[in-house]
Amino acid sequence: MKHFFLTGVALLLAWAALSQSDTTIYKAVTEMPRLLTPCETLDTTMAAKQQCANQIMLQYVYERVVYPQAAIQQGIEGTAVITFVVEKDGSISGTQIARDLGGGTGPAALSVVLRMQEDGIRWVPGQMNGQPVRVQFNLPIRFKLEDPDPFVLVGRDTVYTQFDEALSFKGGVEALQTFLADALTYPASGNEDCRMGQIDIQVLVESDGNVRILDVTDYNDLGFDFWYAAIDAATSTYGQWNPARFQGRAVNSAFDLSLSFTPVDPGCAAAADAFVAAHNAANEGVDMVNEGRVEEGLAKISAAVAAFPDDAQLRSLRGQVYLSQNQLSEACEDLRCPPHRTHALVRRGHRCSM
Repeated sequence: MKHFFLTGVALLLAWAALSQSDTTIYKAVTEMPRLLTPCETLDTTMAAKQQCANQIMLQYVYERVVYPQAAIQQGIEGTAVITFVVEKDGSISGTQIARDLGGGTGPAALSVVLRMQEDGIRWVPGQMNGQPVRVQFNLPIRFKLEDPDPFVLVGRDTVYTQFDEALSFKGGVEALQTFLADALTYPASGNEDCRMGQIDIQVLVESDGNVRILDVTDYNDLGFDFWYAAIDAATSTYGQWNPARFQGRAVNSAFDLSLSFTPVDPGCAAAADAFVAAHNAANEGVDMVNEGRVEEGLAKISAAVAAFPDDAQLRSLRGQVYLSQNQLSEACEDLRCPPHRTHALVRRGHRCSM
């Protein structure tokens, strides 16, 4: 009997030693590992502690994971998985990528887990029959491209870019062109030197139909008198718009207006005809380039630029053709510092900021 008792004690001691040196890595245990957090001090159930720890772990991960630019550009989204072993002492080891979506998502997810180790974050080890054991833990990290906002912020203005119904002028595009032609007045000061050219106005049509100016682009350096003439014509469209609608309600939306100025003095007729001819020739040159007649088309555009060297539209047109032909130095000459100027308008008073 004494013999059997000593044998039983020996077996118990051997089992205890074996349990201490057990190197088995479990995948399923009675109590899974969890991040060591203040949740452990809560007087609550084990399930509640597990849920609390998971929430803190996810917050840690998603505050630090960086969506790789390559994955964004390739439209890659999904769930990467990092696997590691939670040791009996709460440390982690054997960290590696179990699922990689590509585009750098795997390494991005891995870096967050490695940072846990660097930050000294510990885990509550998994339990099997009341004893801490080594457990393989799989951490899924989701990469999801956010849907773009349906609007952009321009200064303090919210300008919608997505609509259920787009902004429209009452009566359509032809009605808008007729309205602007009647509303636009050529400044008398321009007749002195036969100034001509184009000014683009970006208007904000608010949800209540009010019209304000967001931006003015003067392609030919026409000056203040022309800016204000263009602004007056643009703002006179108040009440003539059907505001854009998004999700059943009227919203702010922007619209670009192009306003052409031609001198009315009879002495400027020849210059005006030459200006129109130059732009028509440049457009013909672009058509030639698109047809494969590059040299002929460029020559035509360059002739137009030579006739009106300060016209930013003509230079920009030629610069884009140069760029398409990989003639970078020539393109830079036309596009680097165009002679037109863009003036952002202050909300009140239509004051131009240089």
